[in-house]
Amino acid sequence: MVRLSHRVAPLDESPVLVANPPANDTNRSPQCPPQDPSRTEWALTLPSPSPGELLDLVCVGFGPAALGMGVALQDACETSTVPLNYRPKVAFIESQANFAWHVGMQLPGAKMQISFIKDLATQRNPRSRFTFLNYLWTKGRLNQYANLSTFRPSRIEYQDYFNWCAQSFSNLVHYGEEVIDVSPSRQSSQSQSVDSFLVTCRDVKSGSSLHYRTRHVVVAAGGRPNIPSALAHGYSAQTNIIHSSQCMTILPHILPDPVSTCRIAVVGGGQCGAEIFSNVQTAFPNAQTSLIIRGAALRPTDDSPFVNEIFDPEQTANMFHRKDPLRAASIIIDKATNYGVVRLELIERIYENLYAQSLLSPPGSRPQNRILRYRTVTGLKSSPSGAAIIICENATSQYEKSDEPVDEQLEFDAVILATGYVRDLHLNMLKPLRQLAAQSTCSSGEMEWRVTEDYRVVFESGKVDRSQAGIWLQGCNEKTHGVSMPWIQLRN
Repeated sequence: MVRLSHRVAPLDESPVLVANPPANDTNRSPQCPPQDPSRTEWALTLPSPSPGELLDLVCVGFGPAALGMGVALQDACETSTVPLNYRPKVAFIESQANFAWHVGMQLPGAKMQISFIKDLATQRNPRSRFTFLNYLWTKGRLNQYANLSTFRPSRIEYQDYFNWCAQSFSNLVHYGEEVIDVSPSRQSSQSQSVDSFLVTCRDVKSGSSLHYRTRHVVVAAGGRPNIPSALAHGYSAQTNIIHSSQCMTILPHILPDPVSTCRIAVVGGGQCGAEIFSNVQTAFPNAQTSLIIRGAALRPTDDSPFVNEIFDPEQTANMFHRKDPLRAASIIIDKATNYGVVRLELIERIYENLYAQSLLSPPGSRPQNRILRYRTVTGLKSSPSGAAIIICENATSQYEKSDEPVDEQLEFDAVILATGYVRDLHLNMLKPLRQLAAQSTCSSGEMEWRVTEDYRVVFESGKVDRSQAGIWLQGCNEKTHGVSMPWIQLRN
């Protein structure tokens, strides 16, 4: 019988199942030197599940969090004494057709906001073949990258690193399948508690239903675009209003002529909004661009060394054990590291570009590229010509000597909403399990799923056999684990 234990990194977005070998097994896998994960000798480190068999783990989603979990499992198995037929049976369910990470935000020149040391493996196992440095070595670019003297690779290169790692899991990932829900599968004949779950999926192309039975489930489904309720109707009704996640994939179809004199608005003063505002000035050199923000200015990210300690594993544990009011206050302070803020070098580049523009613009003329401050977007609608109209409350007169109107309607050919993400996809997925859960209620009256420090869902006593089955939530526990929780930092 396979014995499974759980080892969960506090900042890892994925609990790790580690298979313990049978007592009489003496065969040990060789220690792996740095190699290309796609090489055939590593293809069966984790076995391919057979159709219909009971799985040890199903992971909902195959983004960086799930990929990091797969990497940890591969690393553990490569140095394990467990023979292949005793290793965990794992499946990843991903709705996209292939591995893709923020495809719509792969802007030219955009860089990662974290060090490459915080990759899928290094801080957990620096000797892993899945480190970013081994990726560079395998691709023949290690020396050239060293000459760049930077810890922050481009976002495009990091996407390629993820793809390189994902190749090792092609036998485990079911692409093009959308998870509908997770329900109890069966009960133990002795205790009457649930000892496995049924994951129901839909084939994205055919619409047919698929089912997986598993003892453990990790929900790492990522986020969905956050569209404020006041903007939801306009967003859904007009094709020229998009979310930032669609920038590189949809915007070229909205504005097919890059040299046209179009009008582009970006709503949002965080990193994504600033990156897009900077990018469209290059991609559409004749366009009039506007960045619409609530505050007086773009605010810089606080990534100083002492502040960055909030991403250390022990700090996540400390955050979890704080009392609710103190934790909530701490999270508000910590959001200056990631929410509604922009890296300083990008702020400086935008400022320099706007300054250079002012040198060439006639006095009193409308700037080609501008930041509209003190605006709150309250609605979206369409003009008779099909252009998008942004309805704003302009508070400039409250902060400055100004005769600008309070109510504004601004017309654009394309609007990009850099309004962030909501991480609530687990709520509908887990509805069939509500009668088993030890639930809590938030201030809005909605049900929340209680989790432990290691992200495990808390079920009522006796309802689920903890020794046989469990569910973990990844990337949606900010209220309990802090702002570092969704980040791709995978550590012991």
